[in-house]
Amino acid sequence: MKTSMQCYIANREELVLPSGVPGYDDAFDRWLDPDKTAVVEIDMHRGHVGPDDRLTLSCPRARVRIPAHNRFQAECRKVGIPIIHIQHWQRYGGIDDLNSKKHNRQANWRMLYHLHFEENELMDEHSWEGTKWLDLMTEEVEGDYYVRTKKRLSAFYPTDLEFLLHNMDIENVVITGVMTDACCLSTAFDAANRDFRVIMPRDVVGGYTEEFENAALQIVSMHLGLVVDAPTLLAEYFARKDMSLPGDLSGINDINEVCEAID
Repeated sequence: MKTSMQCYIANREELVLPSGVPGYDDAFDRWLDPDKTAVVEIDMHRGHVGPDDRLTLSCPRARVRIPAHNRFQAECRKVGIPIIHIQHWQRYGGIDDLNSKKHNRQANWRMLYHLHFEENELMDEHSWEGTKWLDLMTEEVEGDYYVRTKKRLSAFYPTDLEFLLHNMDIENVVITGVMTDACCLSTAFDAANRDFRVIMPRDVVGGYTEEFENAALQIVSMHLGLVVDAPTLLAEYFARKDMSLPGDLSGINDINEVCEAID
């Protein structure tokens, strides 16, 4: 490693990754190789984080981190890390979920959310193709990649994400997006079970609540991957490329400190 790379244990205790320890040093060094890394941004579309007064399934904690996503992913592009935009994309009319002809139609999350939220008729068309709810709210750049067949919580189901990652020769995935405690966590489990190294910048992802977000990050740090701060991670990537980290990112732990606030 080129920097004193820190991660978080149980999303609380800071830990400098071991260096010079046989077996561990090489493994973590490869884990942080930007040439083998892709950013997997999950469901940052209008239905979750749009500016509308009413949304299909609102996630305010992720909305306020749109600028953090844009800045983090822009810096990743500078060091050659590709961005993959994942979209929960269902056929118009709901055959994939709401109006499936199966005996147990409707995904588990859709059934359970009726127990937690006030009734919202807009949720019926959450992520339906042909609606404005699929508009991406983060910056897109020529050369970015897209996976548009996600229909459940994990970005791997039922999509070709794994196929794409293998063809890009990717071994490490940085998971950003919404929600930390649902789609991001589910994707982290599937990525780890497929032997991809998982990294989650805790100041970029956004959960349903702070409590749920923290619980998810604790699980990730224990079982699935490295929970880090975005500026710390970028410092390592830039050092690997012999590039200077932008000055405003030096000496901070939260990328939101240098991002403009969103309404």
